[in-house]
Amino acid sequence: MKFVDEASIRVEAGKGGNGCVSFRREKYIPFGGPDGGDGGDGGSIILVADSNLNTLVDLRYQRLYRAQHGESGKGRNCTGKKGDSLTLHLPVGTIIHDEDTGEVLGDLVEDTQQLLVAKGGFHGLGNTRFKSSTNRAPRQSSNGTPGEERNLRLELKVLADVGLLGMPNAGKSTLIRAVSAARPKVADYPFTTLYPNLGVVSVESHRSFVIADIPGLIEGAAEGHGLGIQFLKHLSRTHLLLHLVDVAPLDDSDPADAVNTISHELEKFSPELAKRNRWLILNKVDLLAEEEREQICNDIVQKLNWQGPVFHTAALSKDGTQTLMYKIMEYIEEQKVDSEDQEDSLGTIGHPEDEQQTE
Repeated sequence: MKFVDEASIRVEAGKGGNGCVSFRREKYIPFGGPDGGDGGDGGSIILVADSNLNTLVDLRYQRLYRAQHGESGKGRNCTGKKGDSLTLHLPVGTIIHDEDTGEVLGDLVEDTQQLLVAKGGFHGLGNTRFKSSTNRAPRQSSNGTPGEERNLRLELKVLADVGLLGMPNAGKSTLIRAVSAARPKVADYPFTTLYPNLGVVSVESHRSFVIADIPGLIEGAAEGHGLGIQFLKHLSRTHLLLHLVDVAPLDDSDPADAVNTISHELEKFSPELAKRNRWLILNKVDLLAEEEREQICNDIVQKLNWQGPVFHTAALSKDGTQTLMYKIMEYIEEQKVDSEDQEDSLGTIGHPEDEQQTE
């Protein structure tokens, strides 16, 4: 299935049905009075997050979505049928923008979460509604109001706890294959990954996290070189970034320069994302001779003046990957505990006025 993370659609809610002008006409009832019913409400457009979806590709082929109109009222006080609402299923992690105003209407971050984006029109009133003691035979009714219409821009940002970052052929796809059931394409040429891949890493029973592999970056990605930075937005929701670097590149390039290149492109894309906690993963260490492996890795770290955690892995043979995954799991659990403690502390802070009243 083709991975599509952006789509533009137009949604039109249903129009409310018109009210009816009618009078009761039966034998032996000369003054039956008004009996025109109300119309039905128009159908709305509702967006629903669906964990079974992972792409917006279906919305690329159909751009216009209309809900059903409400039916008009009828005689004998018959109310028109309401229009059926239209429900669109979207992947979890989709952000909905109003394309005309630029407003963010919502963010679907939980499965089955719903968002009303276009409300159906209100029904019209029949002439029964207008009768009174001074107007016993009203010949007036009201029309239903039109439904809301919007031009929407949908943007999918995958939900992952950990994101992989690095140059093409750094071993990101191999790593995610080694630690999860995900099976992204792996080959000995660059840009084998053309769209983000998600994998669930199960450390122990009831202890797991989601890791995301995005296409590799090259120098000038911010200017559109290579695959550009169109997929970097998928890292914006992650708690931790793993910066993979090939310690034994085939072109004999400097691994430290590769790290600096990606860091520079990340800074240009989003300074906030560049400041996120990032771990350095020195990958493919199995290609180095054992007697010089430690020295080469230390030289890379010293040249970068890297202050964060550093790990040595060989993703193909899974050497060092288990230790890395346990460390990541511990980090994520610590982050969740800290965020919960912070929320609890904010919830217990009262207003000074309340304290004075209690005294």
